[in-house]
Amino acid sequence: MIDPRRVLVVDDERKQLDILRAILGREGFDVESAATAEEAAAILRDAPPAVILTDLKLPGMDGIGLLERTLKASPQSVVIIMTAHGTVDTAVQAMKMGAFDYLTKPLARDTVVLAVRRAADRARLQFENLALVEQLVDRFSLPNIIGDHGKMQDVFRMVRKIAPSSSTALIYGESGTGKELIARAIHYNSPRAARPFNAINCAAIPEPLLESELFGHEKGAFTGAVARKTGLFEEASSSTLFLDEVGDLGIAMQAKILRALQEKEIRRVGATACVPVDVRIIAATNRNLARMMKEGKFREDLYYRLNVLTIFLPPLRERTTDIPRLVDHFIVRHAAASGKRIRGIDDQALAALLQYHWPGNVRQLESAIERAVLLAEGPAIVLEDLPQEVRGKREPGGIGIEIPDAGLSFETLERELLQQALRKGHSISAAARLIGMSRRTLQYRLKKFGLALAGPAEEAGAGETGSEGSRPSDRPAVSAPNGAPAAPDR
Repeated sequence: MIDPRRVLVVDDERKQLDILRAILGREGFDVESAATAEEAAAILRDAPPAVILTDLKLPGMDGIGLLERTLKASPQSVVIIMTAHGTVDTAVQAMKMGAFDYLTKPLARDTVVLAVRRAADRARLQFENLALVEQLVDRFSLPNIIGDHGKMQDVFRMVRKIAPSSSTALIYGESGTGKELIARAIHYNSPRAARPFNAINCAAIPEPLLESELFGHEKGAFTGAVARKTGLFEEASSSTLFLDEVGDLGIAMQAKILRALQEKEIRRVGATACVPVDVRIIAATNRNLARMMKEGKFREDLYYRLNVLTIFLPPLRERTTDIPRLVDHFIVRHAAASGKRIRGIDDQALAALLQYHWPGNVRQLESAIERAVLLAEGPAIVLEDLPQEVRGKREPGGIGIEIPDAGLSFETLERELLQQALRKGHSISAAARLIGMSRRTLQYRLKKFGLALAGPAEEAGAGETGSEGSRPSDRPAVSAPNGAPAAPDR
């Protein structure tokens, strides 16, 4: 890690070195000195300083040579050139090469201190930015993305192949499958990783505003445009722009994005001149763009421009073997965020997660685990901590009833339904409401099966089913395959 207080002063005049060491030392900087560029290069190899303040004229290698070596050996270090009036043009050229600033001799104390402070701040920011990029690259490296299933391994192999290129990519997947996560993985495994990742949801912004967000606008271009705005295509130049829900774009906006991709330039709203851009586009959708193209809802030329490299993300229900690792990951994340000590999940709760069909995919799974972490009262998540739809283990559109291999009579099913209604309703009227039946009809059905509320009657007429059916069967209930009590044997 670079210490922002470390400054290296390079000058072949001993008196100048002593003065600068004294000035910067009093300001709290840790100052080293070198009389030649070669000495400075040796210090640079051993422990790069935050700031290098070097004279332009040096014996042997000059200040320009030291600048070039610094940019290669320690790009986080910031270089300030000191020069005489006659060599200002050379100092300006040095700034074009990458120097941070230049100072003309004779040096003023305040000017030196201010320049070195600014350079130290720049070095600190550069180092923090580099550290952040390294963290992001590590976070979005493929070994850190959970996906042991074969279909996800296919996705990872595709990411590795396409990340080094600048070609457009199109990611297909249902909502919640992690399309943006894969887009970020492509970016942070590419040569553009040092630049910020840019993303926009095309379905979340009205089209008139979307044009301004993507391409920017000039001052006065429309009501409310009080200043020039830079669009995402410009901001993402030399980087990556992720267009999520690209299937929701209108035809007019599709044409403008197509032109930006083909011509590699954009025109701000209200502008007359074009601005060149170098941006890699990654698009994503949960729609069938090929079918939309045939229906005239998506431009054919834009479809083929985007569909150069294609990735298909599987839904969670097709890779259930990844659920245990995802669950562990989300427990750690949300337990840390909420300050709770949750060590894991019990077998019954995990079995419910594995049997559920997850229409909202990984996003829904994370939401369920976040809820469970907050509600958990013990050291592990239990079945009761999960959302009702997950606990019920219901199939899409079903009510959680599974017919056993040996078969099930309709009378047995009806009797079980009535018993559950009585247990949950606690009164004839409440039980009738639970199963959408009139009170009179329910009383008739209860009498048919010899059933009644347990305990004292709660309503007038509640015991009209007869003395023989004044209580539920004494026979023990057994568990049905889906976890609901089955009807007793008859």
